[in-house]
Amino acid sequence: MAVVATQIKKGQCFQYNGEKLIVLDIDHRTPGKGNAIILVNCRSLQTGKTKTIRFASSDKVDIVNVDRQKLEYSYTDGTGYFFMSPETYDTIELSGDLLEDVKDLLTANLAVDVLFIEGRAMTVDPPPQVELEVTESSEGIKGDTANNPQKPAILETGLEVQVPLFVKPGDRLKIDTRTKKYVSRA
Repeated sequence: MAVVATQIKKGQCFQYNGEKLIVLDIDHRTPGKGNAIILVNCRSLQTGKTKTIRFASSDKVDIVNVDRQKLEYSYTDGTGYFFMSPETYDTIELSGDLLEDVKDLLTANLAVDVLFIEGRAMTVDPPPQVELEVTESSEGIKGDTANNPQKPAILETGLEVQVPLFVKPGDRLKIDTRTKKYVSRA
């Protein structure tokens, strides 16, 4: 389905020069003379690279049909990751390659958004923050309180993060899924 470039919306997927792209941001500019310009900041679903594409307001863009589903993480068997649909209870297996960036944030029953394009899973987006339990952490050095000291901690998924000295094994922490950094205690 082709639409005029001015009708592109954030989150949509479109095809451009044989590449499928997802819209991250749109900037609509109207210069003093001439037609409006639409700058689309987008990410390639094939390569993962971000780029900005410039369209004239009259350009046509091919929109690709997408399906977003909220799925719950169930388990991994070492080769694939299994998710369940809370509506239909169907189990879907996703490859480890697709989950490379988020696999150390996944815990049982965590709800994630999965983007499907033409029936194929393309991206997995966890919520902005997840709660994980600390499994290993060294003792903080007493008196070492200058300049916000931190120490490494290993979480239940194997993720290693820098945490304040007061964090100990058994604590539940909030972790930012975009940066994979400590936010606060849960």
